[in-house]
Amino acid sequence: MSQLDLNLIVLLVLVACGIFSHNTAVTIAAGVLIVFRITPLSEFFPLLQEHGLNLGVIILTIGVLTPIASGKIPGDEILKSFLNWKSLCAIAIGLFVAWLGGRGVNLMSNQPNVVAGLLIGTVAGVALLKGVPVGPMIAAGLLSLIIGTGR
Repeated sequence: MSQLDLNLIVLLVLVACGIFSHNTAVTIAAGVLIVFRITPLSEFFPLLQEHGLNLGVIILTIGVLTPIASGKIPGDEILKSFLNWKSLCAIAIGLFVAWLGGRGVNLMSNQPNVVAGLLIGTVAGVALLKGVPVGPMIAAGLLSLIIGTGR
């Protein structure tokens, strides 16, 4: 009888949670990792672990900057944002959240044992609280403030 692959079971549970909560990102990510795990592609895990998060942040940043690059947000509107108190608050909060995200990336890199809990919390937040699945790095940043780890 073969040994139980608990890591594969966790990935399958994450796929199920992703499907249940309509969290496409978690579903696809866990599904891709299952394919990597059960095929010879598993030799690329060190490469994924080393560069995956940075690549993901780059893709996310491209998505965030696209409305500026495409002209959907005009340059004059960007300049006006420095004159409105709500926009100034948004800038301050954006700075804070980016800082938290940086702490979160650092925590997730240095303490991978918390990643599963962060993902479970994010999936549960999407499923039970009708949240949006954008929070693991921010959640990790908040966790780093609570447990005193990070930059």
